[in-house]
Amino acid sequence: MPTRDERIAIEVDGLALEGTLVRPGARMPGVLFVHGWGGNQQHYIGRARELAALGCLCLTFDLRGHAQTRSSNDTVTREDNLQDVVAAYDVLAAQPGVDADAIAVVGSSYGGYLAAILTSVRRVRWLALRVPALYKDEDWDAPKSVLNKRQNLEAYRRTPVLPAESVALRACAAFRGDALLVESEHDAVIPHQVILNYRDAFAGARSITYRVIDGADHGLSDSRWQQAYTSLLAGWMGEMVSGMRGHWGAHDEPPAVAAVRPKAATSNSEAS
Repeated sequence: MPTRDERIAIEVDGLALEGTLVRPGARMPGVLFVHGWGGNQQHYIGRARELAALGCLCLTFDLRGHAQTRSSNDTVTREDNLQDVVAAYDVLAAQPGVDADAIAVVGSSYGGYLAAILTSVRRVRWLALRVPALYKDEDWDAPKSVLNKRQNLEAYRRTPVLPAESVALRACAAFRGDALLVESEHDAVIPHQVILNYRDAFAGARSITYRVIDGADHGLSDSRWQQAYTSLLAGWMGEMVSGMRGHWGAHDEPPAVAAVRPKAATSNSEAS
């Protein structure tokens, strides 16, 4: 199936974030890609074309603090980036031909963390998380760049965390769609315990598919690992699209965006 790219701007907080829509030739589900910290939308263009060839309208974009807005990298917060993801979702859902009840969100690392939280404020039917990151709820409005030291994330990520203790895991616990969770076998950034925390949180999902990419590191630095993930994602998404059934009911309407702020959001200066 032929595809075409269309450059767009995503308006959020007075900024225009650059995005790329990859359109299929027919009306089909929408797929939103959320890149990780330090990445950009180019990391997902190839995969977006793969899924567009399946008949999905795909949107990649650059989070605030990256690419053309990199000057704000040291000051951008999780709240800022969550609003970026919400704005991108709304642009995708509003595109002609997109079934707003059949939207997938694909996120890696920090982008996976944000994608998980998005499900608590927007309708997401399919959620694909590759090596999703995990952060403490506190310091919600602190710059993302200080969290590693402030929250001692290396130790925190080796600790079992319950859904009640994390805004991202709470969202996963409430998720009722289909989930894909992908781990890298030799990930030096996201330990196995984080993956276990996410996997356990998806207890109420309609289905959960868990895969490990053999030998892979966090960033999939080898082209073989890149291709393995692309094939895995395309295969899973193809299965989901072909098995579409029913629609979300009115009772599934998500809460307002403001409800996503962690109860414990503070400006603590915990060591990271």
